[in-house]
Amino acid sequence: MFSSKEIKQLATKHPLLDKLIDTKEVFWQNPLYKNESFEGAEDLTMADITDAENRLKRFAPYLAKVFPETADTKGIIESPLREIPNMKVALEKSSDTVLEGRLLLKCDSHLPISGSIKARGGIYEILKHAEDLAVKEGLLSYTDDYSILASEKFKEFYSRHRIAVGSTGNLGLSIGIMSAKMGFKVYVHMSADARKWKKELLRSKGVNVIEYESDYSKAVEEGRKQSDKDPDSYFVDDENSKSLFLGYAVAPLRLQKQLDDLRIKVDENHPLFVYLPCGVGGGPGGVAFGLKLLYGANVHCFFAEPTHAPCMVLGMMTGLHNRISVQDIGIDNLTEADGLAVGTASGFVGKVMENMLSGIFTVDDEELYKYLAQLADEENIFIEPSAAAGFSGTRWLNGTPEGKNYIGSLNLREKMKDSTHIVWATGGSMVPPEIMKSYYERGAKS
Repeated sequence: MFSSKEIKQLATKHPLLDKLIDTKEVFWQNPLYKNESFEGAEDLTMADITDAENRLKRFAPYLAKVFPETADTKGIIESPLREIPNMKVALEKSSDTVLEGRLLLKCDSHLPISGSIKARGGIYEILKHAEDLAVKEGLLSYTDDYSILASEKFKEFYSRHRIAVGSTGNLGLSIGIMSAKMGFKVYVHMSADARKWKKELLRSKGVNVIEYESDYSKAVEEGRKQSDKDPDSYFVDDENSKSLFLGYAVAPLRLQKQLDDLRIKVDENHPLFVYLPCGVGGGPGGVAFGLKLLYGANVHCFFAEPTHAPCMVLGMMTGLHNRISVQDIGIDNLTEADGLAVGTASGFVGKVMENMLSGIFTVDDEELYKYLAQLADEENIFIEPSAAAGFSGTRWLNGTPEGKNYIGSLNLREKMKDSTHIVWATGGSMVPPEIMKSYYERGAKS
């Protein structure tokens, strides 16, 4: 906990802090943002993203064989990009704001296997670890048909190894489902805010779920401790893993093709705005990193956080990154957005994003349910509360002085009519129908 004097000093330097402490919605424009092209950061470059994409292609025959839901895409895990014109009209009406340009939804809420953005980074890291183990043992060559990994021989091999991870829910699902399918023994350490149905689903797949009364940070800490004691255990570190990060960073390569297929331009006169829900930061950070390497100054990435768990804006705004938590300034870290219920942001991601991220906004929990219900009514798309956080970005950018200041500062005003806005929906398709119904009903009353 920071002392009241230290908090006061921080608030003097960062005037938004008082609003953050009062759990009010805020829009933070990153003063360190550089509107330019990037070649990489933290020793990661486009070559690393391409390497990750090639690894996923090698595993495609295996995924198509063991997960029938990926057969149509020949083992490639990807989600649709959908234009949502009716939702655009609904947002304009409810916020009394004109949203110029086109509005699309990136439906990672409906990714195969685990139904969330974590099916990118989480599954990728397990595949990479599985490949490393098998290649080192001389059981696998990079030129093999990876469908052989579905054999009992490989399952027996992987059963001698363990995987551990700390999670608020969706990362645990992707790690657990993928690891158990391959034959690993899996331990998912889950925080108190993780949904009960996610824990039950994991257990039904043969995953060992360890529950904690406290939050995400404790689950990670305990998971790491357990894993470190076992030489045959591999810990998936959501806060610092470059493998996870690169799994997410592959998404923009696929998105680029989807935009091309829709004949949507992204260039100096056709800016792209992307709104990404943020927990510890790995998923949105990886996506934003890939986008900035692809599109440079022509893409503008914003993170979305709950008002009660604004760890990334707190870390980046103060420059303290993972050396400060929301609990340190008296925020409870209690939110309905379970996937975003993180008190301390990834220092690794925060530093990578220092010059790349345009800004961060926070959103009240009740707004999440409202957006969720609107999307269901207008587009017949159902997502979970965490996944709806990005919708608030369209209001901030187009209907507030803070957002208009960002647009004006980069001379984008005249280009907005030709802009494209993508809300990244991060999860939802695996939510049980009765629980989704309760989400919808709550939002419909808002």
